[in-house]
Amino acid sequence: MPISYLWSRMFLTDRRLLWLLLICNALGTIYGYIWYGAQMEYTLERWPSWMVIFVPDSPTASLFFSIALVFLMFPPRSEWLQIVRKLFEALAVVTSVKYGVWAVVMIFWGQALGDTLVWEDWMLTFSHLAMAIESLLFVRFFLFGWKSLIIALGWTLLNDYMDYSQGIYPWLTEELVKRLNQVRNFTVTLTVLSALVGGLALWQARRERKRL
Repeated sequence: MPISYLWSRMFLTDRRLLWLLLICNALGTIYGYIWYGAQMEYTLERWPSWMVIFVPDSPTASLFFSIALVFLMFPPRSEWLQIVRKLFEALAVVTSVKYGVWAVVMIFWGQALGDTLVWEDWMLTFSHLAMAIESLLFVRFFLFGWKSLIIALGWTLLNDYMDYSQGIYPWLTEELVKRLNQVRNFTVTLTVLSALVGGLALWQARRERKRL
């Protein structure tokens, strides 16, 4: 079996694989919300309750991707659900790439500043890289367009604004907090780059569809 089979349409759209990915992402989403539990409680005690939706970044990204997988397996027929599908697909791509890369960079940035890596850091590294990779692998099967991509970019930038203007960004190590302006600038830049990567992947997918 050629290695290219692993990213072929036949393999990636096999319903057994899709169910496996959905289960893994759903479990990861639950674990992520548990991980953010203390910060969510802290936020609810000190800020307006609606702000809590901007706290759990990575699990919300995996939630978006899980919903996108459901729509892929069970395509909606109604027009308004098709619009919803495209929006969740765009959100899944932008946020999965963004927070997948962001978490890994923060882990190793902290390590470079003196933090000691533990097994949990390695688990988070591999799981977050998987988030970014899987979203890009499935772009060609998604139906979202440029309008949905722009909305997803706007949502993610709003999340960045809330994080760093209201102080509800993911809890960081002491050394990274000392460099919060740098972290903020990196985060916003990564949001824009993630949307650009998603846009390039979308453009490439559309080129491939025209060849078929």
